[in-house]
Amino acid sequence: MRDGSQRFTTTFPSPPLPVTGAPSQTPALKRRTGWVGRSERAGRQFHLPYAHYVYTSRIVLRMSIGHTLLGLLEAGPRHGYDLKRAFDDKFGQDRPLHYGQVYSTMSRLLKNGLVEVDGIESGGGPERKRYAITDAGITDVDQWLAQPEKPEPYLQSTLYTKVVLALLTGRSAADLLDVQRAEHLRLMRILTDRKRKGDLADQLVCDHALFHLEADLRWLELAAARLDKLATEVRA
Repeated sequence: MRDGSQRFTTTFPSPPLPVTGAPSQTPALKRRTGWVGRSERAGRQFHLPYAHYVYTSRIVLRMSIGHTLLGLLEAGPRHGYDLKRAFDDKFGQDRPLHYGQVYSTMSRLLKNGLVEVDGIESGGGPERKRYAITDAGITDVDQWLAQPEKPEPYLQSTLYTKVVLALLTGRSAADLLDVQRAEHLRLMRILTDRKRKGDLADQLVCDHALFHLEADLRWLELAAARLDKLATEVRA
């Protein structure tokens, strides 16, 4: 076990691909993220979509899909298919919307008076509704954009819980931190490579994730330096 004086560095060696060591996922999450894995010795092998899902899709999960679709309608009336395509192009590169999400959201917006049906086309197939934003919808987007997002302090960190439990049960918290550091650096290498190849929008998404990961690494370093003191406190 290394002592607390050993410090972490944040150098990014070249990413080995395919990568290993990602946490196991449920079948449902596998289907949503599109990852593919296979058994390999003691661990499992994961391809890039898993790493993309972990951080970049959080942005999509946190955003209000309804407000985003309303904002896209400000450019002019659109069908549900056009809205999905515009959303996926601008915001859903890693987690595109399902058609069911689009139509259920538009149904709710219509019921709330935030959009209206601007026209219906049949063309020999299923009817296609063309939606337009209402004045109430524009006001709703204005209010949403003006409202600051609640900062997330992560006061109930799973990683902190793991460290404390390791100390309480006589396991190596230092090893736990080392493994977590390696996993963070692995993901940072993937995101850095993606940022280098991506357009401006992709670069901003990757920067958002990288800055959070860098903050995590600083916490890992601080926690490692304080393990002895923390062990004394939690075992008291």
